[in-house]
This record gives sequence, C-alpha cells and structure tokens, in this order.
Amino acid sequence: MDEQNKTSDARKIWLAGGCFWGVEAFFRHIPGIVHATAGYANGHTEHPRYEELSVTGHAETVEVQYDPEQVSLTALLCFFFRIIDPTAYHRQGGDVGNQYRSGIYYRDEVDLPVIQKTVAREQHKYKQRIVTEVEPLNGFYPAESYHQQYLEKNPGGYCHIDMSLIVPAHGEWKPENMQAPVKETLRQTLPAMSYTVTQENGTEPPFQNAYWDNEEPGIYVDILTGEPLFATTDQFASGCGWPSFTRPISGANLQEKTDTSHGMLRTEVKSGKGSVHLGHVFDDGPKEDGGLRYCINSAALRFVPCAEMIRLGYGAYLHVVR
Repeated sequence: MDEQNKTSDARKIWLAGGCFWGVEAFFRHIPGIVHATAGYANGHTEHPRYEELSVTGHAETVEVQYDPEQVSLTALLCFFFRIIDPTAYHRQGGDVGNQYRSGIYYRDEVDLPVIQKTVAREQHKYKQRIVTEVEPLNGFYPAESYHQQYLEKNPGGYCHIDMSLIVPAHGEWKPENMQAPVKETLRQTLPAMSYTVTQENGTEPPFQNAYWDNEEPGIYVDILTGEPLFATTDQFASGCGWPSFTRPISGANLQEKTDTSHGMLRTEVKSGKGSVHLGHVFDDGPKEDGGLRYCINSAALRFVPCAEMIRLGYGAYLHVVR
C-alpha cells in the first residue's frame, strides 16, 4: 500500500492521557500509525492556546491516525490503558489539572462498542472506578508547532510514559530465526504438564488450565518456538473447558493428522514449525465462522498480551487482535 492509500484508508481516534508530549511520541512508534498529532479536544472554546487550557476545558489530546490493516483499534486501546492510570481524576504522572484528564474521543459510532468493551474489561483490573472519559469528539485543534514531536526535538524533555513498552526486546519474531529447544532438555525446562502435552500427546484437565476463559486481547504462540498460532479475536466460549478457536492466525501452517487413540477417530493438530502436539480440531464450531472448533491445550501455548506484543517481537500481528 502506497503512502497516499495509507492516508485515505486510515481511521482516527483521539486519546487524552496526560502530557501530550509523551503520548504523541509513544503512539508515533507503534506499527501502523500514519500520523500522531498533539492538540486540544473537547473544550468549550474554539482555537485554544496552550496557556489557556486551565480555563477552556480542553484536554491535552493526541489525534491518532492509523491503518487498520496493520493495527486494530482494540490494540491501540490496549496500549493506551497500559500507559495511563484510568482511575486518576484530572491527573496523570506528575501533572495535575483538568487538561491532564484521561479520555477516549471518537467520531465514528462503530468505534463506540469497541471502546466500551475495552473499558469494561479494564475495570475488572481495578477496585477504584475508571474515570477515563468516553465521549464523541467535540472539536480537535492541533497544538502549537513547538509541541509537535516535542520529544524528538528535545530528547531530554519531560515524559511521564515508559517508552520501553514499544521497544522490541529481541527484535521481531521471524520464522527463520526460530530455534526449537533440544528435546533432551525439555523435561528440565518445561512445566510438567507442558511436557506431557507437547511431547507425549497428553491432555490437560478441562477448566483447570490457564486460558480456557481468557478475555484479555492478544495472541497465543507455540510454547517452544514462539510461532504465532491463534488470536483471542477467534477464541470463543465452547463450554468444553479448553481454549477454543474458530481458526488459526492467517499464515499459521498447522499440521493435521488422523488420531485413532482412545478408541476414537479425531484430527490431531500440531504446530507448524515446532511440530508439537496442541490438541484437536472438530467440526462442531460456530457455523457462522466456518464450523470448526480448534480445541487446544493451554499447556502447549504461551499467551502474549496485546500491550506486550511489540516488546516481545510480535508487532506485525497487531492487526489480528480485534
């Protein structure tokens, strides 16, 4: 996709998370961001100036323009809640005042259910009530030029955000860089249940495993190789007691083979690169999503939360988390 098409197909969301210098810099480094502009939103005057914010009612806000083919709104909101305290009233970091309140402002009504679902999920993490505003956008005005890309122009400038969250710890995950552990060492390095499942075709107990009821957005990868396998977007509550998915991540080359063990005829599923036992696939899944149910052992997976995907090398998969 060329730059012109990226801009024409881009969507926008407006995020207020305290001092906009750090918020703008943070989002500008997320894959799929087309533009990030510091500015002022949802006040009661037009064309405010920075010096007037204490009386105009505007929040320091960043207009985030993004390519949905590279990063989803769900993913952006996961990152947003990672860098703010949503229970802090009119305050973020060391900054206090109405202009430093947190907020999510939207223009497209189709974004509201995504925002509401994300806020509801975040609320489960806190005893205090989340006070982050969720409102339709009521005017956005770009800030003065010296505020734009402020931290790039002033590397030592003030920032209340941990930028390490968007720095890959070991580079991007790539199939050619994958190295499966030596099998002889797995008994010592893997949890006992993971060894039983992946190396001995075992099955973990239903409803007594890590991910059967997971609602946190992210992806699941092969516990041995890190190969991306499934996204929470395609996870559904099947009632079977194991993580269930309608499909693998596009491009995940799962292996399937006939399994006649235990007097049953089933289709076993193995990871493509690591060739480890994951579980089975059945044809009793949701018909509207293709009719398949990938019934997978949690012990064969490692979960990568959405807000950790860049740091752990999976930034290229942000678009699948919706």
